[in-house]
Amino acid sequence: MSAITEQMQGEVLIVGFTDNALRDAQRIEVVGREMQEIVPQAIHKKMLIDFSGLAFMSSAMINKLILLNKSCKAQGVALKFCNVSPLVMEVFRIVNLGKLIDIQGDQEVAVASFDKKGWFGGKK
Repeated sequence: MSAITEQMQGEVLIVGFTDNALRDAQRIEVVGREMQEIVPQAIHKKMLIDFSGLAFMSSAMINKLILLNKSCKAQGVALKFCNVSPLVMEVFRIVNLGKLIDIQGDQEVAVASFDKKGWFGGKK
């Protein structure tokens, strides 16, 4: 069973998780590998990771997200996150992940933020 979901919304490749918690090291490896494999499918160079339904993830998943960010940068893909639960957001704050990756509130706002330019196109 796939660990992630994918769909296109306009020019944005939206990736979600099939699990509500990512604790198991083997499952995290699968998620990391599948996310790396999907980066080239972001043909419009816009990728959004939607954390809806993911209530918990272990710190091992942070490394996978950092590696994903590096892959996206190397391939010229803009990466954003949305719908991050308060518990997961707290982990992101502790490791300063918000300084590396644009984290938006909900999917609609996040998708729209890809098209913003100039001073107001950054983080909210």
